[in-house]
Amino acid sequence: MIICVINPNTTETMTNTIKMAAENVAASTTKIVATNPKSGPESIEGYYDEVFCIPGLIEEVYINKEADAYIIACFDDTGLEAVRTITNKPVLGIGDSAFHIASCLAGTFSVITTLEVSVPILKNNLLKRGFDRICVNVSSVNIPVLDLEKESSDAVSIIENEIARSINDDKAEAIVLGCAGMADFADKLEQKFSIPIIEGVSASVILAEGLVRMKKNTSKVGGYSYPRLKEYAGTFKDFEFK
Repeated sequence: MIICVINPNTTETMTNTIKMAAENVAASTTKIVATNPKSGPESIEGYYDEVFCIPGLIEEVYINKEADAYIIACFDDTGLEAVRTITNKPVLGIGDSAFHIASCLAGTFSVITTLEVSVPILKNNLLKRGFDRICVNVSSVNIPVLDLEKESSDAVSIIENEIARSINDDKAEAIVLGCAGMADFADKLEQKFSIPIIEGVSASVILAEGLVRMKKNTSKVGGYSYPRLKEYAGTFKDFEFK
């Protein structure tokens, strides 16, 4: 089984971190191919960045046609619906996957993300998938995405404080870490707080493996139908669906 994990930003060090998190939970028979676009933003923080990473994301799907499933490793689930239209293979977003796993383990959960600009995006995704009924809060810790990788960062202690607040004030029974760059912290945080701490990379790998083993494909009826053939002009000419 080959699972292609795509980091939609262009920061290769983050791609490597994501790959290690994926390989830690993948079966021995699963090959993880981790990649990122060659053009686009270095991190995805809000609606504007999201738009400019999607072409590169789609290009990586076309490059890695041999994969049995795809994972979009941005917690905003950037481009998730668009990618599902161009392949019949399973396509998972790490945000959506984390919400599903959290709902299996706890009656309520909260989401802790990096910057406030991502909070409305995640709230909308939760509402769209119906998880708003059990997600008690979405909060940010005001840490830029790329700062999570800095050894000098006090990200872990800041996240710990927010988890403690969410457990006490929001009555969260589980915590979802709302950024792929937080994947390294999950085990340590779970040991400290003794409640489920879910990060989306691991969640999506487990779900992707299961869908491939079940031989399930993305529906091509309705919203995820293949794009209609039409001409694209200018910069996006190469993205005509063929």
